[in-house]
Amino acid sequence: MYHEQTASVVAARHRRHCIIAVVCVACAIVAALVLGVIRGNAREQGAVAVRDSILRAAQQCCAAEGSYPSSLDYLEDHYGLTINHDDYVISYESFASNVAPSVVVVPR
Repeated sequence: MYHEQTASVVAARHRRHCIIAVVCVACAIVAALVLGVIRGNAREQGAVAVRDSILRAAQQCCAAEGSYPSSLDYLEDHYGLTINHDDYVISYESFASNVAPSVVVVPR
């Protein structure tokens, strides 16, 4: 049996499909934003953890040897510090052996 579709039925179906498409696109955008924020927060927390580990190892070195290490390599070689240099850019500046180093960790 054949039923002829009126213009109003076709227009309503078209409107419904447009609304579904807009809702799907909006959900995809929201999901991408949420994932970006979560990923960004995790990277920042990782950078803070790396900085804290470096400062803790430097303090252990100062307590054991009486002075802060002059380089980050010394901490990695002698105090078991392991850092993923592919994920973080690290600035380690030692002013003097009796002053705590300045450490800045930035995620790549």
